[in-house]
Amino acid sequence: MTSAPHAPASPPDTSGSCPYGRSVSPALPGTGREDPLGLLDLFDEGFVRDPYAWLDRLRCDAPVHRDAATGLWLVSRYEDIRRVLLDPAAFRPDNAQNAVTPLGVPVLRLLARAGFRLRPALANNASESHAGLRRVVTRFFNAQRVAAAVPAIERIADELLDGVRGELTATGGSDLFAAFAHTLPCRVMMELLGIEGLDAATLVRWSDASLELFWGRPSADRQIELASLVGEFHQWLTELVSDRSAPEDSFVGALARHRLPEGELLDPQTAVGACFFVFIAGQSTTGQLIATVLRRALAEPGVWPGAADEEGLAEAWVEEVLRREPPVTSWRRITARPVRLGGVELPAGAELLLMLMGSGSDPDVFDAPGHMLPGRANIRHHLAFGLGRHRCPGAALARTEAAVALRAAARRLPAVRLAPAAAQAPVLDLLSFRAPLRVPVVEPPARA
Repeated sequence: MTSAPHAPASPPDTSGSCPYGRSVSPALPGTGREDPLGLLDLFDEGFVRDPYAWLDRLRCDAPVHRDAATGLWLVSRYEDIRRVLLDPAAFRPDNAQNAVTPLGVPVLRLLARAGFRLRPALANNASESHAGLRRVVTRFFNAQRVAAAVPAIERIADELLDGVRGELTATGGSDLFAAFAHTLPCRVMMELLGIEGLDAATLVRWSDASLELFWGRPSADRQIELASLVGEFHQWLTELVSDRSAPEDSFVGALARHRLPEGELLDPQTAVGACFFVFIAGQSTTGQLIATVLRRALAEPGVWPGAADEEGLAEAWVEEVLRREPPVTSWRRITARPVRLGGVELPAGAELLLMLMGSGSDPDVFDAPGHMLPGRANIRHHLAFGLGRHRCPGAALARTEAAVALRAAARRLPAVRLAPAAAQAPVLDLLSFRAPLRVPVVEPPARA
């Protein structure tokens, strides 16, 4: 699940050769054929730790490139990705939540015993039911609710930072991922959605296991461990949505009373599918965003002290991180019919991997894309939350939580610095998710 320190494997140098359409690529020995991307491995430690050279090469040499290892067509240019996202009829979301690594028979049996079955609900739903379900979700994450939730986010952030403050005082060091970023969005989401009777750490553990099982490359033994946790998660969700006593104004209550286009009440399995997606997206990916925001702010001169008090800097910094280093690095689609994309003829059923992270560094859209410029004019033009009918319904909440987290941490911990170990901290290495799994910090002793 994590990328260990490793000497990055890099693609051939592209300096001075692109954008777009012309670059010098090495030939395969003895063949005369060019294959600049022959060594690309989406799960390799080198790619996970520093993917930008590979993403630049993809945009330059093969903007729609078939990855032999996964069978996915990698789409890397901003305009191509935007076209795919805005045309759900030609590029369907059916494969968005499929397991990247085939699940073994023992794992499938374990999941079946737990009753695990996710019907299309949100991210992977191309049916007429999607719009209504999306309205239910967005009702709980709209701008008004998010604005009203800011005091709660600030309160929870302060409670967690009290623990960080105590650890720094006692030991001189702490980990902002484990002690703060990983927990904050889970507690906020549970409060917003009226989820009670469950420890936040348990929900975090279930969510992380789900991400690794379906988007990772776990071994057979690891798959069984993860599937056990995912089965527990599914059983809890099933009990949750089956509770017809849930208040009408709660998220679960709204799902229970939602009617599909034909008029019948939403079935429990689809409600579970909706909760599965919302609970993971609402806290795991937001926690990953917060961790990256904190890590990058501590590394960039002037950002940490400025974020504490400078009006709008925390929000602008969050947008730049979303552009350059989003927690959701890619997303999948499948072609509904033969289509031409980026100069490549794709057959019906071609599975696409939209390189959202690479699109944020497209020089056709963003000036100086390798530099963090929170004052850039088109700062919100990134595709980190998707686009169109499947755009992330929790975008406003994620943005707000990350900005509040950065501002609160910078104010409460003005003297902290990244620990030397931060350079070698593990990185989440799932197909579509990337973030530091540790943000170790130290606090130098105060001068007398």
